[in-house]
Amino acid sequence: MVKGVNTAAMQAELLKLDGNLYFKKKRLGAAIDAYTEAITLCPSVAIYWTNRALCHLKRNDWTRVEEDSRKAVQLDHNSVKGHYMLGLALIQKETYAEGIKALERSLDLGRGANPHSYMVEEIWQELARAKYQEWEHDSTKRSWDLQNLKESCEIALKEKHLRDVTQMEGFTDEVTDSTSEQLEALKSVFSKVADVDIPMEIPDYLCCKITLDIFRDPVIAPSGFTYERAVILDHLQKVGKFDPITREPLHSSQLVQNLALKEAVQAFLEKNGWAYRMD
Repeated sequence: MVKGVNTAAMQAELLKLDGNLYFKKKRLGAAIDAYTEAITLCPSVAIYWTNRALCHLKRNDWTRVEEDSRKAVQLDHNSVKGHYMLGLALIQKETYAEGIKALERSLDLGRGANPHSYMVEEIWQELARAKYQEWEHDSTKRSWDLQNLKESCEIALKEKHLRDVTQMEGFTDEVTDSTSEQLEALKSVFSKVADVDIPMEIPDYLCCKITLDIFRDPVIAPSGFTYERAVILDHLQKVGKFDPITREPLHSSQLVQNLALKEAVQAFLEKNGWAYRMD
């Protein structure tokens, strides 16, 4: 029995390698077939499911991407790629809340495993894009709802004006003036509410001094200056082990996560989803 299990596992691994080779050659159908055979032999191995999901992703077959990714994260709760592709598939369905949650989980897992990998940057880009799409979707709905409510209120005021004019002969000027004031006040109120969704400048203190972009993972140096973690680590590795602003000696071990600023950034982004926009 054990020998049979080992043989099946070995065959599944060989099929995975075949699938990887087909994938590199862009033979997606053949790759899917190979991974499917591997799954048939060993259905509890998460990577077979994520590999097949990636093939479906390349084909824009988002229903199958979601199915395979869900299975992968069921088998391996710490699957970075599983959560990532699940998030992408859900965003395609405009299931923003669940999709963003999956991308955030993927980002946390990716940062924990290898904070400097290309995958972490890719996940962040997709998460920011999803957050912006969610804001844009909600903003558009709010705009339509406000416009409809504003029009309903205006109609109600104008109808009241007609009734009052009919009932209050001799005071039509006062009634008209009162209605005009109410319509102006209504316009002012709705204008202020709409201003909430108008983009503004991101405060400087929320932006990295090197990239000038809003912080994602801020760390503070002994000098008191805060930098984006990936950017300052890249500087230390490629430019030199010194603080880019003060020029004082600096080593990666001296960097400390700036939790207060990270929370401030998160609070700002929660209220201003437009700031997730990637130019």
